[in-house]
Amino acid sequence: MNRRLSPRLRIQFLGLLMLLGMGALALRLWWIQVAHGAEWTAQVRGSSQATVRIPSVRGEIKDRNGLTLVQNRASYEVDFYLPEMVKGYRERFGSPPLEEYRAIISGMPKDVKEPDIIKIVNDGVVPRLDDLDLARDYNAGQLQRHYRNDTEVPFSYIKDIDFPTMAKFSEHDVGLPGVDIAIKPVRSYVYGALAAHILGYVGAPDDVNKEEARKYSFYQGDVEGKSNVEKSMDEYLRGKPGVRYLRRNAKGVIDGVLREEPPRQGGNVFLTIDARIQAITEEALRAVGRAAAVVIDPNNGDILAMVSVPSFDPNTFIPSIKAKDWQTLRKDEANPLVNRAISAFPPGSTFKLITSLAGLRKNLSKARFTCYGGVSYGDHYFHCWISEKGGQHGTLGLTDAIKVSCDSFFYQYGNAAGIDSIDATGKMLGLGEESGTQLAGEQVGVLPGPEWMQVQHPQERWSQAYTANVSIGQGYDLVTPLQLAMAYTAAANGGVCYYPRLVDKVLNQDGSPVLDENGKIAVPKTPRVRTDLRNEFTPDQIELVRKGLWKVVNEDGGTGSAARLKAWQVAGKTGTAQATDHGHKDTIAWFACFAPFDRPKYVVAVMVQGGEHGGGVAGPVATRIMERTLALDEGKFDMPVAWLAPAHKPNPFQIIKSVDYHGAGGNLGSDEENADASQNADAQMANAGAAPDVEPEADAQGTVRRARLPRAVPVAAPARPRNFFERLFGVRRPPPPTPPPARRSGTR
Repeated sequence: MNRRLSPRLRIQFLGLLMLLGMGALALRLWWIQVAHGAEWTAQVRGSSQATVRIPSVRGEIKDRNGLTLVQNRASYEVDFYLPEMVKGYRERFGSPPLEEYRAIISGMPKDVKEPDIIKIVNDGVVPRLDDLDLARDYNAGQLQRHYRNDTEVPFSYIKDIDFPTMAKFSEHDVGLPGVDIAIKPVRSYVYGALAAHILGYVGAPDDVNKEEARKYSFYQGDVEGKSNVEKSMDEYLRGKPGVRYLRRNAKGVIDGVLREEPPRQGGNVFLTIDARIQAITEEALRAVGRAAAVVIDPNNGDILAMVSVPSFDPNTFIPSIKAKDWQTLRKDEANPLVNRAISAFPPGSTFKLITSLAGLRKNLSKARFTCYGGVSYGDHYFHCWISEKGGQHGTLGLTDAIKVSCDSFFYQYGNAAGIDSIDATGKMLGLGEESGTQLAGEQVGVLPGPEWMQVQHPQERWSQAYTANVSIGQGYDLVTPLQLAMAYTAAANGGVCYYPRLVDKVLNQDGSPVLDENGKIAVPKTPRVRTDLRNEFTPDQIELVRKGLWKVVNEDGGTGSAARLKAWQVAGKTGTAQATDHGHKDTIAWFACFAPFDRPKYVVAVMVQGGEHGGGVAGPVATRIMERTLALDEGKFDMPVAWLAPAHKPNPFQIIKSVDYHGAGGNLGSDEENADASQNADAQMANAGAAPDVEPEADAQGTVRRARLPRAVPVAAPARPRNFFERLFGVRRPPPPTPPPARRSGTR
């Protein structure tokens, strides 16, 4: 007999089941909210906020007196976050169009499909921007490559937008996913082309740190130094990036800022450059077409000015340079991007300083040689420059030979000293060696000798003829203006050869010195001594050479006699040589000097390509620099530091016979040495540095302003089947409203 449960037991059983269910639910809630509450809270918070990487702010670059040469300014640009665009297109218009391309995966070619980002931008984004008259032509090929290779980084659609465009974006709600207005710090080179070859420029990094980029919802990268000080001091100039935390609503739309961690600015780099002396040198050098000049403090090796012409304005590279402008710079035969101050040229008779010291190492201080207009070595007759005028210098000692720059004397004197002594002396003075300034593309020049000949020209053998050429700074000899200035620094101060200093110090924003990775001061102020000639030469020997340089300027018959200044005694040396630069035959004019003679404060070295004579061309340039710099030092002259346009002569390859600053200084005397036209050396031009951030021209697919592009049509949501009650009572839903046509710009 079956016994049925009573209603009471049924109710109790049902209640027990309900209690067990509620207990299980409570246990599950405890497990989620208490035991793993922190984990789920983090996930919810992460899904409800977005992070934006704020670019770091670079430190400023200043001159030795604290005058700012490079600073930062705010730049507004329109960025496309391409993954967000694809997502937004899918939500508004349905499945995005696809494109198939051949990719290399694991070393094997494979056909890959991806969203057609060009069509998505042209159909879904550009029409809306066009409505607001904000659409711009762009390079579609670059956009496609960016989507494939740098998805994590936004694509810059419009860079450095002007105020009216910025106002339009602010006035109208663009309402497009993935389109953002970004504010970025960009470089501003305050005085235009002033010191352009020293400061350098910045650009987008060659490689994106994708691992870092994945940490952020939106990534805004930093720029990096591409050349010169911007590059060599990049690690100290870079600051620390910031982070902005944005709030997303339930629909995933960003509707506010939660908090922000601002970026920290990098260190400020102080150069040894004096902007006033730099401006003096820039003004003086613009009298010629292709040239370089360096001003050095002989008491510590500080570079006070370094100029190269023609020049360029580094602001052209900020935030990027147009492709056509970049091509114009690169195709310019005068090479405005090249720093001629660290390019190597045959030094001509300025090299006789080195030859003189090399002979003194061999105890030739009292040696005398006779000039009959030339000297024969082997089957070649080496002329002295005076022979072109039908003259000869006669018998000379060292100081008088320096004064009149007698080639015949130095042919014989150099061979008496020997090529080994000449090369050893040159290396002590830094010739054939890097300067240590870390400027982009610096050339080390050439100190030729038997070993060098065996490597470079193994079919030839060294001879006295080659030594004769080297002795007067011809043949294979190559020296940079910076190297020559440092060599004359040693003569000026009595024998100490310094390494040139370009960076004086690096300070944090609070004024404390920046430390390197070892905890030491990144840039010590102590001068670096390369060689102390006083360990090799007696004071009398060094003074003998200094006396010869004094005679060049201050005695009648010296090749630099018109470089005399009324208020100060100047010592120096002229030089003229032959060279070839990219197929162009050039005469290289030189003048190197220091003053005041008794207590030198400044060394000036000037090189002019296409100058007919060192005395008539480079001499007046150096004299103007020296005179104004000394007057500035004594408070008798004030040089304003102002914005400079790039230096560029209409015909930079025109031969320059003389330089005259409106009657100031005049040309040097008639006792001018000439270059030996039979001796040509190939100049070593400095490299221009890494390529900047080049903005390519718009292509056909990216030309959006010539004709209206078809816009994508939003798709209707798929119809949901009627539910039970709608079918039971015959209810039908109204059709979805048709979206209104988009308003065109200029219509109501």
